[in-house]
Amino acid sequence: MNFFQRMVYIVQHYGVSLLEGAATTMVIAIVCTFLGCVIGFAVGLIQTTEPGKNSGIIRRGILKIVKFVLTAYVEVFRGTPMMLQAAFIYYGTSQIFSINLGMWSAAIIIVSINTGAYMAETVRGGILSIDPGQSEGARAIGMSHFQTMLLVILPQSLRNIMPQIGNNLIINIKDTCVLSIIGTVELFFTFRSISGALYTYFEAATVTMIIYFILTFTCSRILRWIENKMDGPSSFDLATADTLAFTSGMMKYNEKTGGTH
Repeated sequence: MNFFQRMVYIVQHYGVSLLEGAATTMVIAIVCTFLGCVIGFAVGLIQTTEPGKNSGIIRRGILKIVKFVLTAYVEVFRGTPMMLQAAFIYYGTSQIFSINLGMWSAAIIIVSINTGAYMAETVRGGILSIDPGQSEGARAIGMSHFQTMLLVILPQSLRNIMPQIGNNLIINIKDTCVLSIIGTVELFFTFRSISGALYTYFEAATVTMIIYFILTFTCSRILRWIENKMDGPSSFDLATADTLAFTSGMMKYNEKTGGTH
């Protein structure tokens, strides 16, 4: 058989296994990206929290300790390979704490914690990118720190960090392959099984790469569509209280210059 015939053979005989592996990869990537965002938002919010003027010494000390621990978490998980993190968590919890994690539990915990570390820095940067005047204005009308972040800062910063959230999803789709070290039966694990059984490494790798590309390209297009929807319409009307001013069609966003006319 030639190269293409071997590829067809792999698809015909192992297509179901490849699809099951791809489904496992997507479930892990989507769930872990969501959980990683939750972790990242929580860590990012705490890291950007400043003690109030009336905060006591104990409260300031606790906040400083919590920030130190979270900073250490972010630096450790951003500074070490996820493959080693997977081995450390999976085998470490078994040897030290006598906790035997299942395939799904281990995979979700490992990828979520890793994603959360990256998202924490993304969220922190997104919050700091918002004009400080927004926070000052919210405080001026009586909003608490929590209300300011939830209702004013985060909705604005979410659009800024949306591309990075999508980027983390794409990365997780590919990086789930490292979970094969702990026996997670995802797409890369299936590829290794097929290539080892048939000794068709090149052909199996080609088929697997095509599947990975389809998954990442599809997610990339969907996320780009969501980003465009978040931007709103390219043309808009100027809201005004003057009933004599006819504003319809007067304000239009110019995509080339980035301004209005």
